Amino acid sequence: MKLFRHPVTLAVLGLGVVAFAFAMYLFQPWRLFTTVAVDEPPPAVSSAPKEQAGAPLSPSEPPAGAPVKQNEQLASGTFVTHEHETTGTARVLRLPNGSRVLRLENLNTSDGPDLRVWLSDQPVTGNWFNLDDGRHLELGHLKGNKGNANYAIPADADLTSLKSVTIWCRRFSVSFGAAALK
Repeated sequence: MKLFRHPVTLAVLGLGVVAFAFAMYLFQPWRLFTTVAVDEPPPAVSSAPKEQAGAPLSPSEPPAGAPVKQNEQLASGTFVTHEHETTGTARVLRLPNGSRVLRLENLNTSDGPDLRVWLSDQPVTGNWFNLDDGRHLELGHLKGNKGNANYAIPADADLTSLKSVTIWCRRFSVSFGAAALK
């Protein structure tokens, strides 16, 4: 029992505990068994006219009771699996007010540490090694690994060059899955 009282043994055990705690923080293995479900409705722009202290409506706003304009689909694609099995659809929508949204529908992938949604200028292939080579635009944290979610696309984003979407794990620099936008 004197072995467990030896300073070198205590130092090695202490380092082992610290290494284990760090590995648990870094890899978060329990996230392989967790699900974050989200079910946001498709994006919509209110058709109700806006009046500010008696100011007249602007010519671009429809009068009350006018038909509501629909979202326009600019591109879409189906997810392919990379490091984790990933299924679902990605759609780029232009709303009647001109803003654009990336909508992920029926997404099903693994949960993971530090997952982000990226638009990328790289093509989607059978592997993910190219997706961080070119230019990408981060739209934010993945809201949920299952379900439907909307991500605002900045007005100045050039969608002619951003041809794919990926679920990107920033901590390990890997794509869980990606979809080519056509």
